[in-house]
Amino acid sequence: MIGAGTNRGKQALAGGLAIVLVRPQLAVNIGMCARAMANFGLSDLRLVSPREGWPREGARRKAAYAAAASASGLLDRAKVFDSVKEAVADLNYVYATTARERGQLKRVDTPAEAMPEAARAVAGGEKRGVLFGPERTGLDNDDVALADSILTFPVSPGYASLNLAQAVLLCGYEWFKAAQGDLAPFAAPERSPPATREMVVAFFEMLEGHLEERGFFRPAPKRPVMQRNLRNIFHRIGMTQQDVRTLWGAIVRLVEGPRVTVQTRKRKRPAKAAEGKEKSGAS
Repeated sequence: MIGAGTNRGKQALAGGLAIVLVRPQLAVNIGMCARAMANFGLSDLRLVSPREGWPREGARRKAAYAAAASASGLLDRAKVFDSVKEAVADLNYVYATTARERGQLKRVDTPAEAMPEAARAVAGGEKRGVLFGPERTGLDNDDVALADSILTFPVSPGYASLNLAQAVLLCGYEWFKAAQGDLAPFAAPERSPPATREMVVAFFEMLEGHLEERGFFRPAPKRPVMQRNLRNIFHRIGMTQQDVRTLWGAIVRLVEGPRVTVQTRKRKRPAKAAEGKEKSGAS
């Protein structure tokens, strides 16, 4: 399955942090984590003792790959380890995600605080990774003890438990902002240049002339204030040249009424002819 935002014509980013899923329980969550990683240019997926083994066949494999959508390549390249110690052996720095204070006197950061530092370190050649615990229980204290610092999320204290893929997504988002910038990937196209002051003033004079003819500016002493208020409405829009032309045409059509075209006149002729025949027959 290919998502609506997938564009195979553009380069997919890779590298970044290692995402280490410790004893994940559900194949579908592994697939969703892969998809979250692909969204933000992360490609190093590591699995520690997945429940019932890594789902490379049968229904579990189907569920994982369906959830990964077009990020299934990450699942194909996922590395499987028997222990957290083996999974993080080549990393220079490890973060442990947890919603609970563990009493281990480790530095505690949110992803927004930690990821800028992580991005600089990885750009400098370090290898860093983030541990995510089992869906039901989270990381145990021995897992956390292998980490350099703790990552936790600013969430509602009454419901602090995050879905595994959601946690990966939040970390990935902050990582991407720090490593690649947080500008929007596209902007609204400018279809027309800004209107010149000459165009805008001419539009105002045309509009106000028609309004004056129809008695809009009453009582007369309030005309200057009403005029300024009206003009400021259009100033706030920041009109383009096309905006001025469109509004001008719309107002002219409202004032003058429908334009009679050759086609309109042709449609009217049969009716008049029929009317003439009826009169002729009646006489």
